[in-house]
Amino acid sequence: MSLQIAAAAYIYIHLAMKKKSKRRRRWWTTHLYTRREETGGNTLLQDLRIQEINGQFQNFMRMTSTDFDFLINLIGPKIVKSETILREPISVQERLAVTLRFLVTGESFTSLQYLFRMSKQVISNIVPEVCEAIIDVLKDNIQVPNTPEKWLGIANDFETKWNFPHTLGSMDGKHVVIQAPINTGSEYFNYKSSFSIVLFAVVDANYNFIFVDAGCQGRISDGGVFQDCQLNKKLKSNSLGLPLLAPLPGRRKEIPFFFIGDGAFPLTDNIMKPFSGLFSKGTPERIYNYRLSRARRVVENVFGIISSVFRVLRKPLLLNPEKSELIIMTIAHLHNFLRRNNTSAAVYTPNGIFDSEVNGNFIEGTWRETNNEEISSLRPIKRVPRKSTTNAMQIREEIMQYCINEGNVIWQEKYA
Repeated sequence: MSLQIAAAAYIYIHLAMKKKSKRRRRWWTTHLYTRREETGGNTLLQDLRIQEINGQFQNFMRMTSTDFDFLINLIGPKIVKSETILREPISVQERLAVTLRFLVTGESFTSLQYLFRMSKQVISNIVPEVCEAIIDVLKDNIQVPNTPEKWLGIANDFETKWNFPHTLGSMDGKHVVIQAPINTGSEYFNYKSSFSIVLFAVVDANYNFIFVDAGCQGRISDGGVFQDCQLNKKLKSNSLGLPLLAPLPGRRKEIPFFFIGDGAFPLTDNIMKPFSGLFSKGTPERIYNYRLSRARRVVENVFGIISSVFRVLRKPLLLNPEKSELIIMTIAHLHNFLRRNNTSAAVYTPNGIFDSEVNGNFIEGTWRETNNEEISSLRPIKRVPRKSTTNAMQIREEIMQYCINEGNVIWQEKYA
């Protein structure tokens, strides 16, 4: 009888301890969110708003609270308010804040869960949701001009600011390093022996995107990306609404308007690139290369700035290609949004951040101080030799003659 009582007591104590242990484990796993409920939600954003006078909010979000609230009003109707493990919907403000913080710092979801007091599973759902909403509401911020008048406006800016006429945009591409996608073989494996998707962009003279294409497999070169993008398809079908042929200032030969790029692109009637090879100082080819590279610098600055401010681009994206593309496109739309808003332009791109020149003297922008290829996931595209048409080479010769004659600038021989 005593043995039966002892056995029953042992079973009872064992079950009681096991039950108590489970209860304690459950309390530990939800402690983070219990604290959040007790404080009435996330207080971090509230504290930052209070401290905005000290620049805390701007440093945290890379924009003013005015533009932050403006974005909230835009994306609010796009975001579905779903119940979470917190048993209450997460506010639009918190969703936008956690997404911007991820883009700005590149912190892992694990780090962000302690900052915002929400699980990384919830964050992994919030970030793509908000990114899709941002792209949707800001889609008009990146538009390819469709009339000769609009293209001429861009060309006039390039001529005025960068002394290079007939230019419709500066284009370039970068590999964005990502983690190896599952079951994709070598589709995303690039010449740098890493996995990536390609970001191709065209930028105007004012450092704004006018066209962005992201998601192409990393094995494809810069020229290959351009060949398959919508911009080139419209260019070939003459549906971009480009201006008619016109002579360069002070010259007679009519030539088309064109985009400018580096050696990775093909030389065509509507795409100009540098002469390949080395040239002696003061030669026409070297002067032309200097003038073209000076105008093309705007796209280099834009890539440098987005990777300096949105530091999620400073290390490989631990996301699948589809979500990586979503992140990149969101950053591109936010770039134009912040550049064109007077309230946040000074925060996002303060004085001195861009490269500049004074009488030809090159002054590096501050973005270069915190940006280099070793710590950035943006890598150069491989250059592929291509045979050019005779007409395209003649157009380039005409531009070269303009640069050394009618379009000569007094400092070019010093730097070329």
